[in-house]
Amino acid sequence: MLVLKERQRSLLADKLLDAANLAMAGLVFAQFVTGTFSVRVALFGLTVWGLFLGLGVMLAGGKTS
Repeated sequence: MLVLKERQRSLLADKLLDAANLAMAGLVFAQFVTGTFSVRVALFGLTVWGLFLGLGVMLAGGKTS
């Protein structure tokens, strides 16, 4: 099992939140710019956003030593 120090866990959580926002922008909002909209792509984008957001929050809320 990977054991992260507090600073590493905080940095990883921050980057997961950034990746979540990029997934939302790329898979959901970009569809409005191109003029085509796919419900499947939008739902996939929301799912990826939710997973990354959840993982980031779990990492940020980890126990401190």
